[in-house]
Amino acid sequence: MRRDQLAELARTRLTDPGAIRKAAEARPRATGPVGPSGKCFVIAADHPARGALATGGDPLAMADRGDLLDRLTTALENPGCNGVLATADILDDLLLLGALDGKTVFGSMNRGGLAGAAFEIDDRFTGIDADAIARMGFDGGKMLTRIDYGDDRTAPTLEATARAVDALAAQGLIAMVEPFISRREGGKVVNDLSTEAVVTSVAIASGLGSTSAYTWLKLPTAPDMARVAAASTLPMVVLGGEVADLAAQRESWGRSLELPNVVGLTVGRSLLYPADGDVAGAVEAVVSLL
Repeated sequence: MRRDQLAELARTRLTDPGAIRKAAEARPRATGPVGPSGKCFVIAADHPARGALATGGDPLAMADRGDLLDRLTTALENPGCNGVLATADILDDLLLLGALDGKTVFGSMNRGGLAGAAFEIDDRFTGIDADAIARMGFDGGKMLTRIDYGDDRTAPTLEATARAVDALAAQGLIAMVEPFISRREGGKVVNDLSTEAVVTSVAIASGLGSTSAYTWLKLPTAPDMARVAAASTLPMVVLGGEVADLAAQRESWGRSLELPNVVGLTVGRSLLYPADGDVAGAVEAVVSLL
């Protein structure tokens, strides 16, 4: 991201904050949530708002906003990357940069479960809401829904997620629910990625809200994705997370994409911060799977 671009973003935010709304109103929207392949590939960058800045061994890898925007715009320049998932602040920057034209856009709704906090499992809705998603012309909202059977703060999160599903559905917008069965280990929240746990999370998340008509599920890769996909008829996207072996992970994603209700991928840090630094190459390697 050039210094003059960053300076212009800062100047616009200071002197003309209404430019963000104008950019949203003028933005050409995507014709649908999936690309020409019939699948979607959404780049995810909602981690910073939850205080999760680390990736690839660097605890502050995502802290430089100019660098992050540069990586995001590089990813979005690939026509096979047809969408983005981020918090309102990042989406506002991308709108001003013109990077969201023709893209499917998901706003990240709950970022209150700060990484490493004592209250982490309490995923309060502190981000963009359904009304703002509709007003900005975005396509849906995403909600992290971690389910810890040993923590009673899980119940309010489930209730809030159900309300968000209803609020989005009332406006014909996609509710992308990201469920995990989680637990505390050594004071840290850990997600259970076994097939049984992911299947259970699918069953719980599918029933949230008064309708599932607009609900999608954002799920981790489990050992038996066929069983996971069979647990619901809802559209599913497979998430990325921290990936140690990107080549092996691509093979796993490819197998998942063969399942009928797996409609795409939502990947973030492993593509935005690849080990070799080649964001465009990492994105293109995933686009080829679609």
